[in-house]
Amino acid sequence: MNTRSTRTVIAAALVLGMAAGTASPALAAAGTPAAAAHAVQREAAREAPDADALRAAVSGLPSADTTAALVRVGGTEGTWRGSAGVHDLASGRPADPDGRFRVGSVTKVFTAAVVLQLAGEGRLGLDRPVRQYLPELIPAAYGKVTVRQLLNHTSGIPSVAPGWGDTLEDVYAHRFDLIDPADVVREATSHEPDFAPGTQQHYANIGYTVAGLLIEKVTGDAYASQVSHRILEPLHLKDTYFPGTDPSIRGPHNLGYQLFGTTGELRDVTVWGTSDAWAAGDLISTTADLEHFTRALFGGRVVRGPLLRAMFTLPDSSVREYGTGGPAAFGAGLSVMTLGGRQVWGKTGGRWGYNTAIAATPDLSRTLVYSVNSTDAKGSDMNRTALGIVVAAFGAPSAG
Repeated sequence: MNTRSTRTVIAAALVLGMAAGTASPALAAAGTPAAAAHAVQREAAREAPDADALRAAVSGLPSADTTAALVRVGGTEGTWRGSAGVHDLASGRPADPDGRFRVGSVTKVFTAAVVLQLAGEGRLGLDRPVRQYLPELIPAAYGKVTVRQLLNHTSGIPSVAPGWGDTLEDVYAHRFDLIDPADVVREATSHEPDFAPGTQQHYANIGYTVAGLLIEKVTGDAYASQVSHRILEPLHLKDTYFPGTDPSIRGPHNLGYQLFGTTGELRDVTVWGTSDAWAAGDLISTTADLEHFTRALFGGRVVRGPLLRAMFTLPDSSVREYGTGGPAAFGAGLSVMTLGGRQVWGKTGGRWGYNTAIAATPDLSRTLVYSVNSTDAKGSDMNRTALGIVVAAFGAPSAG
C-alpha cells in the first residue's frame, strides 16, 4: 500500500476514533482483554517496537503541520519513548516530553468507564431509557433512547452547532464562551431525531454530554468529581485534571498552534475554553498518565467483570454509519481496527492545537499513546506525523 492510500485508510478510521471491525474471537470468548491473553499467545511472537521507524515518524519537527510530538509505546513486547519538535516556535527550545496537553475525545473513554461502573453498581441500567433518569431534560420524543445507545453513538440525538458562525475566525472569537451542557441537550432534543434509536450510528459529542449529566443525576455529584474519585485518584493520575472554566493548561506544556486562512498564519491557540466539549472532550493529561490508564482499563482494573465487554463490543452488524452506510465503528468509548495483522482498540481526540490517541492490543502486548501538536488538529484528514506514529507502532492497516 502506498503512502497516500495508507493515509486515506487510516484517516477514515482514526479521525473520529479507532474504527471498523468486530469483536475479536478471543475477546468474545474470554470476556475481557486480559482474559483473552491465553488465546492470543497462540499467535506467532511479535517483534519489539521498531525504534528506527518510530524515530523516523517524529523526525524533522517542527514541520508545516506539526510543531511537537510526544510518544510512548509500551506493552509486554518492549517499550519506546520519544519526543520531538519544540515547546514553542518563538524560543525553539525542545518540546517537554512530560508536558500536559488537551486529550479531546479521549475524554469519552473516561466518561464511558464511569457510566459502566455505575451500571455495575446497579445504579443505572445500560438498556434502560435515559429519560427514566433525566425526565426533566429528555423529552418524550427521545423516550426510547437507552444509556447504552448514548455510549455507542446510536441514540439518534442530532448534533447542533452552537451558532457561533461558519468560519474558524468565528469559532476563535467565541473560544472563551461558557456553555451549559443542559442547554446543549435541550437544543439538540428540540429537533427531530437523525434516526430511530439503535438503527444507525452517528459519532458525535451529544451522547457523551447527556452521559455526563446522567452521571451527575445518578450520583448527586459533579461529573468531574466522579471521574476524579473513581479513576484519576485510584490510578494516581496526578497530571490529569479537568480544567473547568479555566481556558489555560496548568503546569508544563507545549504550545499548540492552528493554521488560519490561506496566508499560512500560525496562531497560538493553547489558551482555549473547553466547556463546549465538557464530558465529551475537556480532559487534560500526559502521555505517562494515559499509558497507565490504558493498561489499567484493558487489564480490567477500571471497569470490572463482564461490563468491560461493552467497551469492546460493536452494535449489531445491521447497524450502519449514519450518512455513509459504512459499518458501525464504535463500542462504548472504544473502537477497533486491524493494524499489522492484529486487532488494535483505542480512541483519538482533537482540540485546537492538539491531537491525541490511546491504543492497545487486547492482550496489552503493544500499547501506544501520543500527543501531536497539529497545526490543523480538527482537519478532515489525519495528521501526517500521527499517521507515521501509528504505522510505526502497529503496522499498516489492511487494504480491505
